[in-house]
Amino acid sequence: MLAEIITIGDEILIGQIVDTNSAFIAKQLNKIGVSVYQITSVQDDRDHILKAFAEAEANADIVIVTGGLGPTKDDITKKTITHYFDDTLKEDISVRKNIEHLWEVFIKKPLTQVNLDQALVPSKADVLMNKYGSAPGIWLERNDTVFISLPGVPFEMKALIDDEVIPKLRSRFKFPYIQHKTFLTYGLGESMVAERIEKFEDELPAFIKLAYLPSLGRVRLRLSAKGNDKLVVEIEMERQIQLLMPQIADIFVGFEEDLSIESVIGTYLTEQQKTVATAESCTGGLLAERFTTNAGASKYFKGSIVSYTKEAKVNVLKVSEALIDEHSVVSGEVAEAMAKNVLQLFNTDFAIATTGNAGPTKDDTAEDLGIVYIAIATKTHVYSEKFSFGNHRVKVINKAANKAFEMLQKEILKK
Repeated sequence: MLAEIITIGDEILIGQIVDTNSAFIAKQLNKIGVSVYQITSVQDDRDHILKAFAEAEANADIVIVTGGLGPTKDDITKKTITHYFDDTLKEDISVRKNIEHLWEVFIKKPLTQVNLDQALVPSKADVLMNKYGSAPGIWLERNDTVFISLPGVPFEMKALIDDEVIPKLRSRFKFPYIQHKTFLTYGLGESMVAERIEKFEDELPAFIKLAYLPSLGRVRLRLSAKGNDKLVVEIEMERQIQLLMPQIADIFVGFEEDLSIESVIGTYLTEQQKTVATAESCTGGLLAERFTTNAGASKYFKGSIVSYTKEAKVNVLKVSEALIDEHSVVSGEVAEAMAKNVLQLFNTDFAIATTGNAGPTKDDTAEDLGIVYIAIATKTHVYSEKFSFGNHRVKVINKAANKAFEMLQKEILKK
């Protein structure tokens, strides 16, 4: 079964926002056995949208549209899809009540007619209730093709996909069983991993595929199995996992399955009832951001000091100014002092510190661009490692963050 995703909005085409909606939708569709044939972005233009609808209907069984469902005049998706289906708009009472509830409980401002007009939906449509916003999802069918129109606001769209669209698709169609297993590895490049497991890959059964997903110091290995018999798929997948594991045991850090390494670390820390804090310079708070993206992070992540300047390191983290003058801010000695001091400040079991030259200039250090020192501290010891991550600022910062998490996970697993 094939799907096409259409995103509507000039803001995507001029680069004002990044289309993350399509990636999410494609991923969720793939989980239930739907292949995405094409992803298209179109202007807020009636003729352009109608052309995209016609092409999608010819290509796909399922067409998912996001964007252009807001209350303003430039949001024309609802009117255009109503025209495409030769339909008329009518008020849906359940949507109106939902809008009134949202305004009463959360917005607490007078409802305007333009907001109430969000309750107007095509008369032929099934309504997909949006619990987090005023624009409902719309489900229409024609010529054996399902059209699903969703709001473009990411958290609203994601909730509708998970709570409404996927369950309705499952009840409407029969899909093959798909199982994914993603191995998260650190410390070995893609080509070296591929060389190591070449024989394993060559001997995989036809219905199981292996994908390499490299990203700045880490490689994810995703096994994907697809078949009509769930039991056969699961038995063979487990057999292949057992064959692969011994070959990557030294670089394997956990099964990802939609989890990041920081999520895996969070699970370890929660199970051990341990805590962590960060002291960041060159990573500028990225470690803290990635920790706190995960719900429940307050159980194990106690805080962070972004000591981006020498003054912050001295005055806030209490790193010795003499130590900095002797070794410079980009040094193992300073990284270790940062880690020890933030561990004491937050009274945690573990701490990470980063300091380095992300570029484009070297500032007042003698180290080359791309040099980063990462330190890990515990209540009993501290150590640091030196890395060279190249000369691209964004690459250096993200590689440093990934390596810091890798080092922390190895330290936690020693316990």
